[in-house]
Amino acid sequence: MAQAEDLLKRPLYIFDLPEKILASLQLKGSEIATGGHQAHTQETRGSDEAAIPSTSCSLCGTQFSTVLAQRSHVKSDFHGYNLKQKMKGRPPVGEAEFERLLEDLEESISGSDSGEDSEDDASQSNVTEKGDILATLLKKQANISATGHQDDVQSRKRERGAGKPPLIWFSNPLLPPNTYLGIYRAVFTNAEQEEGNDIISTIRNKQYAPVSTSKAASKDSRIENRQVEKSPHYFLSMIGGGHFAAMVVSLSPKPGRKNAVGVEERQASVLAHKTFHRYTTRRKQGGTQSANDAAKGAAHSAGSTLRRYNEAALTNEIRALLAEWKPLIDSAELLFIRATGNTNRRILYGPYDGQVLRYNDPRNRGFPFNTRRATQAELMRAFVELTRAKVSRIDETALAASAAAKKGQAASPLKSDKPLSPSAMNDVSKEEEAAISHTTQIQSLIRRSKAPAVLSYLSSNSLTPGFTFKPSDSQQNRHAPTPLHFGASTNSPAVVFALLTKISADPTTLNGEGKTSFELAGDRATRDAFRVARAELGEERWDWNRARVPAPLTKTEADNRGKKERADADKKEAERRKAEMARLRDEQAAAKQKEQQGGSKRGGGSLGPGAEKTGAEKREEEAKGMTPEMRMKLERERRARAAEERIRKMREKGEAA
Repeated sequence: MAQAEDLLKRPLYIFDLPEKILASLQLKGSEIATGGHQAHTQETRGSDEAAIPSTSCSLCGTQFSTVLAQRSHVKSDFHGYNLKQKMKGRPPVGEAEFERLLEDLEESISGSDSGEDSEDDASQSNVTEKGDILATLLKKQANISATGHQDDVQSRKRERGAGKPPLIWFSNPLLPPNTYLGIYRAVFTNAEQEEGNDIISTIRNKQYAPVSTSKAASKDSRIENRQVEKSPHYFLSMIGGGHFAAMVVSLSPKPGRKNAVGVEERQASVLAHKTFHRYTTRRKQGGTQSANDAAKGAAHSAGSTLRRYNEAALTNEIRALLAEWKPLIDSAELLFIRATGNTNRRILYGPYDGQVLRYNDPRNRGFPFNTRRATQAELMRAFVELTRAKVSRIDETALAASAAAKKGQAASPLKSDKPLSPSAMNDVSKEEEAAISHTTQIQSLIRRSKAPAVLSYLSSNSLTPGFTFKPSDSQQNRHAPTPLHFGASTNSPAVVFALLTKISADPTTLNGEGKTSFELAGDRATRDAFRVARAELGEERWDWNRARVPAPLTKTEADNRGKKERADADKKEAERRKAEMARLRDEQAAAKQKEQQGGSKRGGGSLGPGAEKTGAEKREEEAKGMTPEMRMKLERERRARAAEERIRKMREKGEAA
């Protein structure tokens, strides 16, 4: 066991795996049988992402280890077939039944013609294996012919690997029991992923010894060592929101320091890297300026002009960098690119003269995981995530229980295909599901202070005023377990008053923290609603002292106090405005006096009609009588005009050159 754990002491770089692991590496049995749809309890090493809870597809009765695996399943033929079955009012089939249908389909195609048409049979069988399997199956069952357009669309989807999980799982007898290694499918070329190829041999052929290379890129990103083009490397790029980052990384690692347990670590060898950032998106609104112009027409503000200029500059900078890196990009094994939005994709893929990247390049890959802002650090994190093996431990007992539950779900189709966790699917009863639905509806109405709607909902669904929200173990429902508690905690006096006086909600009920609903009220209006209800209902209706509600208050008294408070607030506001106006007049008088004194010192008297004021004096005169907010707005407009003038001069200088 100790030797097995020693193999996992350092992160496993897939292009530099220990010889012991390589010698006995083999595909996990589920990868061969079912394409890897198993429930993994992932403990990923060398990854920043935490383990993702198990999810499932209740329509197909299948469970997954990650959200990405679930998304891949949604694109698969198996899920698509069950969706078609549901649309036709038929029960979904299990995975084994679907595989049997596919086998029957292949047999019917391969045995339909005579021997003299064997060449056509082979071609047709190949289309069935890699092309439109789902459409062919459905058309066979419906006894209709397929159209050429549908075949073409489905064929392209299958070529992209629709329905395949992002990770390929491997087992090894030298590892601890129930431990498996996962490698991203995206790191293999299309040819390497084709059926019939030995993926194990491919991994063994991709082992690169650590090398100490000379510095490949200087600060201006000019490649000094052209020998690096011959070494295997990846090109990674991200663009979005005015941020661009690109990197070329060698697959041969650099030897690093030894860690605390004496194992030598590996470091990535960056051959070239560059980042750009330009102000191209509208703050708090998103989208590029060109996209906004296309949708609403060209704006004429200083900010829009600056964003257009920056967008053009960013395009030129990126395309110039790609042209400079063309030898490295052309010789890269794979290109991992994330480009969000049509504008960013046009920047990279054009078309334009001398373009380097192309849409139809078979090396193109997306990142099979979530990424953040385009920076050099994020690119390095993405490279590490792509090239580090994932270590997963599987609880065989949980898998057996999961398989048993899956068989039961396949036999009785569920009504909804919304993903649920396995525990939720087994433990949540219909009554609890209904209670959770009622909870969501009632809380939504209370948040919007819809008192009549709350009363109507409780009545129409035969719910008591003391209905307990579900799930009861959540923090929110423990704090506010009833509609009255929730109305008080959200400061909804109309809801509180209606619940107390119309349907007799109990104010003495305690929440999970031992507090009554009155004690959760956060403002005076809500507290007054309790006191007015006490006055109207009388002292005999409830034990108001146990409910901790203060002395009763009539509606007239509450209204009068509200009016008085509003009048006091208006009076204070008027006094504040009066004092502010007086302060502004004093400041204006002081500024005028100072200006006159300054004029006397310069010219022996006041400024004559022909005297010219300085820029500072003009700005001070423009700002007279303005509030601080107005002065800030004026200063922003002045700076925007100055920026627009600088851009105009730069363009004129460029045209003159």
